[in-house]
Amino acid sequence: MTSTAKILVCDDEPDVRDMLREYLSKRGFEVVPAGNSDELRNVIDTTSVDLILLDINMPGEDGLTTLRSLRNSSQVPVVMLTAAGEVIDKIVGLEMGADDYLAKPVDLRELEARIKAVLRRKSEPVQDQIQGDAPKTAPFGAFTLDLTAAKLMDADGAEVALTAMEFNLLSLFARNRGRVLNRDQILEQAHDRSWDPFDRSIDIRISRLRRKIEPNPQKPQVIKTVRGIGYIYDPT
Repeated sequence: MTSTAKILVCDDEPDVRDMLREYLSKRGFEVVPAGNSDELRNVIDTTSVDLILLDINMPGEDGLTTLRSLRNSSQVPVVMLTAAGEVIDKIVGLEMGADDYLAKPVDLRELEARIKAVLRRKSEPVQDQIQGDAPKTAPFGAFTLDLTAAKLMDADGAEVALTAMEFNLLSLFARNRGRVLNRDQILEQAHDRSWDPFDRSIDIRISRLRRKIEPNPQKPQVIKTVRGIGYIYDPT
């Protein structure tokens, strides 16, 4: 699955780009380098990529600004590379639609695992687990999730853009209607990793989803918080 994946590595440091290209190429990925946001756009305008590794701290247009621009027109998976300890960058990146993040200096084995997990979510979404007479759609407020087509539609039938992670989260809630899910369950089933007590990624992603599906994201009625435990999907 991942052996032919094309990875765009965008980092302003040539040594970092070369290191990532050498490591990932040896593991079967096709790697395309970019030194800044302009080079990144030139690549994605002329070829399709399966995933982008995007450094946040670049001169000129930084990675967060680039991510915001990308998400206006593309849902290609993005893994952000952040400076160690820059928690706010991680939070903002996830709120903008990043699929995952890693702190520099990067552990290459961890990076490979994260890339494979993101690509797996993209190519083998949760709807593959739907069998038999299980519902093929689920209501999320005024929206409908088509579990077979992997699409979220508004009341007028227009598609609402979702990242692979966002679709997997909604699918997970749809398959567990009325059941409280803790953060550990959500991360393991929709994010392919265990929960760190200091990891806010699930809370941030659910907050992002609420801005898409809830009439009032500050008072959610579809995906509700169960204080001290986790979340519950309750469309009634």
